[in-house]
This record gives sequence, structure tokens and C-alpha cells, in this order.
Amino acid sequence: MTFLSYTDTRQHLRDALNTAVERVPVGISRRDSRVALVDVGLFQDLLTSCSQVQIPEAFAEDGGWSVLLPGTPIAAEGVDLDDAVEEFIIALREYAEDWSDHLKNAPNHADNWPLVQLVCLSTDEKLRAWIRGNDR
Repeated sequence: MTFLSYTDTRQHLRDALNTAVERVPVGISRRDSRVALVDVGLFQDLLTSCSQVQIPEAFAEDGGWSVLLPGTPIAAEGVDLDDAVEEFIIALREYAEDWSDHLKNAPNHADNWPLVQLVCLSTDEKLRAWIRGNDR
């Protein structure tokens, strides 16, 4: 993988982005840290297939619907499946915000970073498709 310096990246940002979009590995190094530039769509696909990101479960109960994500405190209810999915998206976004703010250092939440990346990088439409299983 090619790692560009911070200065080289600034000078050749367009080339670095084009390289990442073409699925060619490229990264940026700065002092002791290194990051990879990756196309968001490819990263989302990877995250949704990652064993660390559980698959949402939906089920009907008591005249309504529930959606939950096993192994996490994320769940929502609605009068119908569409309503439950919309509430679940809100719950996902709230969890991602809380994770970024203070949960990332909690031992029982630290491993949820792939989920948080998926939520933060996804539109509501993309999350809706993931929750309903339309992207598998």
C-alpha cells in the first residue's frame, strides 16, 4: 500500500481520492499514525458483511413490530414494520452519537466501532435497506 505524507496528500488530494475510488490501496501517514482512504460504498459493503456487525432482527409482537440489534442496547418499536424501522434508524443514530461522545472507551461498547462507522457513513436509505435485509 502506498502511504502518502500529509503534505503530499494535500498537494495531490484529487489523485489520492481517485486512486481510492478505483479500489487501489492508498493511505496517508502523519507522524506515528496511518489511515487508509477507502470508497465509502465499498467500506459499507465490508461493514455489513463483517461478523462484528450483527444483522438486525425484526419481529411482530402484541399488535406491533420490534427491531433490535443483538448484542447491543439498540432496539425500537412501531405500530407497523415501517414505523419500527424508522424508529430503529433514530436509535442507531443516537447510539452512534453516544458512542462517539463517551461509549467508545467503555469495555462493553468499544468493539462496536464497525457498527458506528456503518451508521455514520450511511444515509437513512442505506440503513433502511440494511435493516430490511435488502442489501444482502
